[in-house]
Amino acid sequence: MHFALIAEADQIEFYDAIRDTHWVRAMEEEIEVIEKNKTWTLVEPPPDKRPISLKWVYKIKANPKGEIVRYKARLVAKGFLQKAGVDYGEIYALVARLETVRIIVAMATWEGWSLHQLDVKSAFLNGYLEEEIYVTQPLGFTFKGEEHKVYRLNKELYGLKQAPRAWNHQINQFLEKIGFVRYVSEQGVHTKCWKDQDREEKRIACLYVDDMLLTGSKPEAIAEFKSQMHSEFEMNDLGRLRH
Repeated sequence: MHFALIAEADQIEFYDAIRDTHWVRAMEEEIEVIEKNKTWTLVEPPPDKRPISLKWVYKIKANPKGEIVRYKARLVAKGFLQKAGVDYGEIYALVARLETVRIIVAMATWEGWSLHQLDVKSAFLNGYLEEEIYVTQPLGFTFKGEEHKVYRLNKELYGLKQAPRAWNHQINQFLEKIGFVRYVSEQGVHTKCWKDQDREEKRIACLYVDDMLLTGSKPEAIAEFKSQMHSEFEMNDLGRLRH
């Protein structure tokens, strides 16, 4: 994940970015999200743990016309410094296969259901850590007089090897809590179906990392699900897809 972020990032160094007000604000926004999410706690460095270094990764987002719409700064842990069996255990996270996505789109088209796309903001910051992980204070945001201290992570950061798995576990738990059932043969697909004397309803949520494809037989049920997601996570509702 760390290398994927680097590959998609603009080659901007911190000491250049700190002189640009756009990037300074982008970094401040990232720290605000992390603090709001209670991702970490500032502590004295433990004698038996080596903190993982952090890196700022910068990305300019443009619209189809090539106009800049957002300056995005992401704080990434140098996960390649982690040691298997010490800093992490299992790291895989299951996602829906492309063939499955095509089937769901085809089924929604056949049934006349609407398709919607949701995106979870800073999804990996929602996953809870099982391991004891410490990271250094990020460049530009160290506490004066406490520069020697480190952060103990309560939740995941981008770049950690176990981050995708932790987020996947978190979203799966939430969907189960609100009545969805995960397919045994396709772990990236969750359904909620019931039938009584008055109505029959079906909802399908298809997960691919932090993106979700949503469809169902009742528009009001789609709206209810979006409201539930917004109450639990910070979401970007990308709206209804044409098909």
